[in-house]
Amino acid sequence: MTSLPRSRPFAQVDVFSADPYLGNPVAVVLDGSDLTDEQMARFARWTNLSETTFVLPATTTDADYRLRIWTPHGELPFAGHPTLGSARAWLQAGNTPRFAGTLVQECAAGLVRIHASASGKDAAALSFEAPPTVRSGDLEDRVLRSMVEGLGITARDVVAHQWVDNGPAWAAVVLGSAEEVLALDPDYAALGEHKVGVVGPAPEGSAHRFEVRAFVPGARGYEDPVTGSLNASLAQWLIRTDRAPREYVARQGTCLGRRGLVQISSRGEDVLVGGTCTVCVSGSVLL
Repeated sequence: MTSLPRSRPFAQVDVFSADPYLGNPVAVVLDGSDLTDEQMARFARWTNLSETTFVLPATTTDADYRLRIWTPHGELPFAGHPTLGSARAWLQAGNTPRFAGTLVQECAAGLVRIHASASGKDAAALSFEAPPTVRSGDLEDRVLRSMVEGLGITARDVVAHQWVDNGPAWAAVVLGSAEEVLALDPDYAALGEHKVGVVGPAPEGSAHRFEVRAFVPGARGYEDPVTGSLNASLAQWLIRTDRAPREYVARQGTCLGRRGLVQISSRGEDVLVGGTCTVCVSGSVLL
Protein backbone atom coordinates (compact mmCIF):
# COMPACT_ATOMS: atom_id res chain seq x y z
CA MET A 1 0.00 0.00 0.00
CA THR A 2 1.37 3.41 -1.00
CA SER A 3 1.71 5.86 1.90
CA LEU A 4 0.33 9.37 1.68
CA PRO A 5 2.94 12.13 1.29
CA ARG A 6 4.14 13.66 4.55
CA SER A 7 6.92 15.90 5.73
CA ARG A 8 10.17 14.03 6.36
CA PRO A 9 13.53 15.36 7.60
CA PHE A 10 15.93 15.86 4.72
CA ALA A 11 19.53 16.91 4.10
CA GLN A 12 21.89 17.32 1.19
CA VAL A 13 25.52 16.70 2.05
CA ASP A 14 28.71 17.51 0.17
CA VAL A 15 31.24 14.69 0.61
CA PHE A 16 35.03 14.51 0.20
CA SER A 17 35.73 18.25 0.12
CA ALA A 18 36.66 20.73 2.84
CA ASP A 19 35.18 23.43 0.60
CA PRO A 20 31.37 23.16 0.25
CA TYR A 21 30.05 22.44 -3.26
CA LEU A 22 33.38 21.11 -4.56
CA GLY A 23 32.89 17.47 -3.51
CA ASN A 24 30.12 14.99 -4.39
CA PRO A 25 26.57 15.66 -3.15
CA VAL A 26 24.13 13.10 -1.80
CA ALA A 27 20.45 13.60 -0.95
CA VAL A 28 19.45 12.01 2.37
CA VAL A 29 15.86 11.31 3.46
CA LEU A 30 16.32 10.80 7.19
CA ASP A 31 13.02 8.95 7.65
CA GLY A 32 12.36 6.48 4.87
CA SER A 33 9.95 4.35 6.87
CA ASP A 34 6.79 3.16 5.03
CA LEU A 35 8.07 4.28 1.61
CA THR A 36 7.70 1.77 -1.21
CA ASP A 37 10.48 0.89 -3.64
CA GLU A 38 8.69 2.84 -6.36
CA GLN A 39 8.44 5.95 -4.18
CA MET A 40 12.15 5.77 -3.39
CA ALA A 41 13.05 5.20 -7.04
CA ARG A 42 10.82 8.07 -8.17
CA PHE A 43 12.39 10.49 -5.69
CA ALA A 44 15.90 9.39 -6.68
CA ARG A 45 15.06 10.08 -10.33
CA TRP A 46 13.70 13.48 -9.33
CA THR A 47 16.79 14.58 -7.36
CA ASN A 48 18.88 13.44 -10.36
CA LEU A 49 21.97 13.12 -8.17
CA SER A 50 24.30 10.16 -8.54
CA GLU A 51 22.78 8.78 -5.30
CA THR A 52 19.85 9.43 -2.99
CA THR A 53 19.59 7.58 0.32
CA PHE A 54 16.82 6.62 2.72
CA VAL A 55 17.49 6.02 6.42
CA LEU A 56 15.43 3.25 8.02
CA PRO A 57 15.38 1.45 11.38
CA ALA A 58 17.99 -1.30 11.56
CA THR A 59 16.83 -4.89 11.37
CA THR A 60 19.67 -6.02 13.65
CA THR A 61 20.82 -4.82 17.07
CA ASP A 62 24.37 -4.70 15.66
CA ALA A 63 23.55 -1.60 13.55
CA ASP A 64 22.55 1.99 14.36
CA TYR A 65 20.38 2.34 11.24
CA ARG A 66 19.68 0.78 7.86
CA LEU A 67 20.43 2.61 4.62
CA ARG A 68 19.00 2.09 1.16
CA ILE A 69 20.97 3.69 -1.66
CA TRP A 70 19.39 4.60 -5.01
CA THR A 71 20.70 6.04 -8.25
CA PRO A 72 18.30 7.50 -10.85
CA HIS A 73 18.46 4.06 -12.49
CA GLY A 74 18.13 1.62 -9.59
CA GLU A 75 19.27 0.52 -6.15
CA LEU A 76 22.88 -0.17 -5.10
CA PRO A 77 23.97 -2.60 -2.38
CA PHE A 78 26.73 -0.21 -1.28
CA ALA A 79 28.28 3.12 -2.23
CA GLY A 80 30.96 5.13 -0.47
CA HIS A 81 30.10 8.81 -0.59
CA PRO A 82 26.39 8.15 0.23
CA THR A 83 27.55 6.13 3.25
CA LEU A 84 29.62 9.03 4.62
CA GLY A 85 27.10 11.74 3.68
CA SER A 86 24.20 9.85 5.25
CA ALA A 87 26.18 9.26 8.44
CA ARG A 88 26.99 12.98 8.61
CA ALA A 89 23.32 13.92 8.20
CA TRP A 90 22.26 11.30 10.77
CA LEU A 91 24.69 12.69 13.34
CA GLN A 92 23.77 16.32 12.69
CA ALA A 93 20.10 15.42 13.16
CA GLY A 94 20.92 14.69 16.81
CA ASN A 95 21.31 10.93 16.72
CA THR A 96 23.91 9.16 18.85
CA PRO A 97 25.66 5.92 17.90
CA ARG A 98 25.62 2.98 20.29
CA PHE A 99 29.41 3.15 20.57
CA ALA A 100 31.09 6.54 20.92
CA GLY A 101 32.89 7.60 17.76
CA THR A 102 31.70 4.65 15.66
CA LEU A 103 28.48 4.17 13.70
CA VAL A 104 27.37 0.89 12.20
CA GLN A 105 25.36 1.11 8.98
CA GLU A 106 23.29 -1.78 7.73
CA CYS A 107 22.92 -1.95 3.95
CA ALA A 108 22.37 -4.59 1.30
CA ALA A 109 26.12 -5.33 1.24
CA GLY A 110 26.16 -6.00 4.99
CA LEU A 111 27.32 -4.01 8.00
CA VAL A 112 29.66 -1.06 7.42
CA ARG A 113 31.52 0.60 10.29
CA ILE A 114 31.91 4.38 10.08
CA HIS A 115 34.34 6.30 12.28
CA ALA A 116 33.85 9.87 13.47
CA SER A 117 35.96 12.13 15.63
CA ALA A 118 35.32 12.27 19.39
CA SER A 119 33.17 15.40 18.97
CA GLY A 120 30.29 13.18 17.87
CA LYS A 121 27.52 14.83 15.91
CA ASP A 122 29.62 17.94 15.22
CA ALA A 123 32.33 15.90 13.49
CA ALA A 124 32.82 16.78 9.82
CA ALA A 125 35.49 14.19 9.06
CA LEU A 126 34.23 10.63 8.70
CA SER A 127 35.70 7.39 7.38
CA PHE A 128 34.25 3.99 6.58
CA GLU A 129 35.86 0.57 6.72
CA ALA A 130 36.09 -0.69 3.16
CA PRO A 131 33.88 -3.75 2.65
CA PRO A 132 35.40 -6.86 1.07
CA THR A 133 35.36 -7.11 -2.69
CA VAL A 134 32.96 -9.59 -4.23
CA ARG A 135 35.11 -9.91 -7.34
CA SER A 136 38.85 -9.44 -7.84
CA GLY A 137 41.59 -10.70 -10.13
CA ASP A 138 42.82 -9.57 -13.55
CA LEU A 139 40.29 -8.37 -16.10
CA GLU A 140 39.36 -10.74 -18.89
CA ASP A 141 40.88 -9.90 -22.28
CA ARG A 142 37.56 -8.89 -23.84
CA VAL A 143 36.73 -6.58 -20.89
CA LEU A 144 40.16 -4.97 -21.04
CA ARG A 145 39.89 -4.50 -24.81
CA SER A 146 36.58 -2.64 -24.52
CA MET A 147 37.92 -0.46 -21.70
CA VAL A 148 41.07 0.43 -23.62
CA GLU A 149 39.04 1.26 -26.72
CA GLY A 150 36.55 3.34 -24.76
CA LEU A 151 39.27 5.23 -22.92
CA GLY A 152 41.08 6.01 -26.17
CA ILE A 153 44.38 4.47 -25.09
CA THR A 154 46.41 1.38 -26.03
CA ALA A 155 47.07 -1.78 -24.05
CA ARG A 156 50.68 -0.61 -23.66
CA ASP A 157 49.44 2.36 -21.61
CA VAL A 158 47.96 0.04 -18.97
CA VAL A 159 50.40 -0.61 -16.10
CA ALA A 160 48.02 -2.98 -14.28
CA HIS A 161 44.36 -3.94 -14.30
CA GLN A 162 41.97 -5.59 -11.84
CA TRP A 163 38.38 -6.26 -10.87
CA VAL A 164 37.73 -4.05 -7.82
CA ASP A 165 34.06 -4.85 -7.36
CA ASN A 166 32.64 -4.24 -3.87
CA GLY A 167 29.03 -3.93 -5.02
CA PRO A 168 28.89 -1.35 -7.82
CA ALA A 169 30.90 -3.61 -10.19
CA TRP A 170 34.03 -1.51 -10.66
CA ALA A 171 36.82 -2.56 -13.02
CA ALA A 172 40.08 -0.62 -12.81
CA VAL A 173 43.26 0.19 -14.68
CA VAL A 174 46.46 1.87 -13.54
CA LEU A 175 48.10 4.30 -15.96
CA GLY A 176 51.65 5.59 -15.81
CA SER A 177 50.91 9.08 -14.52
CA ALA A 178 48.25 11.47 -13.25
CA GLU A 179 48.78 13.48 -16.44
CA GLU A 180 47.64 10.49 -18.52
CA VAL A 181 44.59 10.07 -16.31
CA LEU A 182 43.62 13.74 -16.65
CA ALA A 183 44.05 13.62 -20.44
CA LEU A 184 41.39 10.92 -20.92
CA ASP A 185 38.37 11.80 -23.05
CA PRO A 186 36.34 8.56 -22.99
CA ASP A 187 33.82 7.29 -25.49
CA TYR A 188 31.18 6.16 -22.98
CA ALA A 189 29.26 4.06 -25.48
CA ALA A 190 32.44 2.11 -26.29
CA LEU A 191 33.49 1.44 -22.69
CA GLY A 192 31.52 -1.77 -22.48
CA GLU A 193 29.12 -2.76 -19.74
CA HIS A 194 31.29 -2.19 -16.67
CA LYS A 195 32.01 0.88 -14.57
CA VAL A 196 35.61 1.95 -15.07
CA GLY A 197 38.01 3.35 -12.51
CA VAL A 198 41.32 4.84 -13.65
CA VAL A 199 44.21 5.76 -11.35
CA GLY A 200 47.68 7.18 -11.92
CA PRO A 201 50.49 8.43 -9.63
CA ALA A 202 50.78 12.17 -9.05
CA PRO A 203 54.06 14.02 -9.71
CA GLU A 204 56.71 13.98 -7.00
CA GLY A 205 56.02 16.64 -4.36
CA SER A 206 52.23 16.74 -4.92
CA ALA A 207 49.94 17.04 -1.90
CA HIS A 208 48.11 13.91 -3.12
CA ARG A 209 49.54 10.54 -4.13
CA PHE A 210 47.13 9.52 -6.90
CA GLU A 211 44.74 11.03 -9.43
CA VAL A 212 41.50 9.03 -9.82
CA ARG A 213 38.67 9.20 -12.34
CA ALA A 214 35.47 7.13 -12.46
CA PHE A 215 33.42 6.54 -15.61
CA VAL A 216 29.93 5.05 -15.87
CA PRO A 217 29.40 3.70 -19.42
CA GLY A 218 26.41 3.81 -21.73
CA ALA A 219 24.71 6.04 -24.27
CA ARG A 220 24.15 8.55 -21.44
CA GLY A 221 27.40 7.77 -19.66
CA TYR A 222 28.98 10.19 -17.21
CA GLU A 223 31.98 10.81 -14.98
CA ASP A 224 31.38 10.53 -11.23
CA PRO A 225 32.92 13.45 -9.29
CA VAL A 226 34.30 11.65 -6.21
CA THR A 227 33.71 7.95 -5.61
CA GLY A 228 34.07 6.32 -2.20
CA SER A 229 33.38 2.74 -3.26
CA LEU A 230 35.93 2.88 -6.09
CA ASN A 231 38.60 4.48 -3.90
CA ALA A 232 37.95 1.83 -1.24
CA SER A 233 38.55 -1.15 -3.50
CA LEU A 234 41.37 0.61 -5.35
CA ALA A 235 43.12 1.13 -2.02
CA GLN A 236 42.68 -2.52 -1.04
CA TRP A 237 44.25 -3.59 -4.34
CA LEU A 238 47.04 -1.00 -4.50
CA ILE A 239 48.11 -1.50 -0.88
CA ARG A 240 47.93 -5.30 -1.13
CA THR A 241 50.18 -5.29 -4.22
CA ASP A 242 52.62 -2.68 -2.81
CA ARG A 243 51.64 -0.11 -5.43
CA ALA A 244 50.61 2.33 -2.68
CA PRO A 245 51.66 3.10 0.90
CA ARG A 246 49.34 2.22 3.76
CA GLU A 247 48.28 5.86 4.05
CA TYR A 248 47.78 8.27 1.17
CA VAL A 249 45.48 10.92 -0.34
CA ALA A 250 43.74 10.47 -3.70
CA ARG A 251 42.40 13.42 -5.68
CA GLN A 252 39.30 13.08 -7.85
CA GLY A 253 36.95 15.36 -9.77
CA THR A 254 39.62 17.66 -11.19
CA CYS A 255 38.28 17.54 -14.76
CA LEU A 256 34.79 18.38 -13.47
CA GLY A 257 35.89 21.45 -11.54
CA ARG A 258 35.70 19.64 -8.18
CA ARG A 259 38.37 19.30 -5.48
CA GLY A 260 37.63 15.90 -4.02
CA LEU A 261 40.23 14.58 -1.58
CA VAL A 262 39.92 11.01 -0.33
CA GLN A 263 41.95 10.05 2.74
CA ILE A 264 43.12 6.43 2.80
CA SER A 265 44.51 4.79 5.92
CA SER A 266 45.00 1.27 7.25
CA ARG A 267 44.33 -0.42 10.57
CA GLY A 268 45.80 -3.88 10.39
CA GLU A 269 43.98 -5.60 7.54
CA ASP A 270 41.25 -2.93 7.40
CA VAL A 271 41.36 -0.08 4.89
CA LEU A 272 39.60 3.13 5.93
CA VAL A 273 38.25 5.61 3.39
CA GLY A 274 37.47 9.09 4.65
CA GLY A 275 36.93 12.73 3.92
CA THR A 276 35.27 15.93 5.02
CA CYS A 277 31.46 16.03 4.87
CA THR A 278 29.42 19.23 4.99
CA VAL A 279 25.64 19.47 5.35
CA CYS A 280 24.78 22.13 2.76
CA VAL A 281 20.97 21.79 2.77
CA SER A 282 18.88 20.93 5.83
CA GLY A 283 15.10 20.91 6.20
CA SER A 284 12.22 18.69 5.15
CA VAL A 285 10.82 17.07 2.05
CA LEU A 286 7.21 16.13 1.22
CA LEU A 287 7.35 12.47 0.38
